[in-house]
Amino acid sequence: MAIFTKWRLLVLSFMCLTIQLEEVMSSQEIMKTLTTGFMKALGACRKELNLGDHIMQDFMNFWREEYDLVNRELGCAISCIALKLNLLEDDFKMHHGNAQEFAMKHGADEALAKQLVTMIHECEKANEGGDDDCQRMLEIAKCFRTKIHELKWAPSMEVILEEIMTEV
Repeated sequence: MAIFTKWRLLVLSFMCLTIQLEEVMSSQEIMKTLTTGFMKALGACRKELNLGDHIMQDFMNFWREEYDLVNRELGCAISCIALKLNLLEDDFKMHHGNAQEFAMKHGADEALAKQLVTMIHECEKANEGGDDDCQRMLEIAKCFRTKIHELKWAPSMEVILEEIMTEV
């Protein structure tokens, strides 16, 4: 009887682990799709803002946790992309409805989309104030990246770049 109970516990533990791994994998996949969708608007902003290669390097390394995001211009580029995707209000704050719709359009279910919007909103609140919208956006992006890493949802930039390159 004790052996049977141990086997049931082992099987139950394995099933829980499998479900958690599937959730992480699907969240990573959705983050990959979201990032790819976001980066597709980069070309227009690159020309519009005359972004240098150092900002392109920042985008390529965005999800690498050990990479320091310090360039204010990256915040300007992120703002430009978000504006082009209709994700920001006139006051440079996230448009919650459009952001949730963007996430759902790129594979997130309603609950995950709301969770992502909530994370960004928390990052906005933590970085209120200041006159420099570009620096503020950079700080919001860094905060969001940290939250995604804490959940282990960060996608591989190599996979994202490969996907973008195959679509070009």
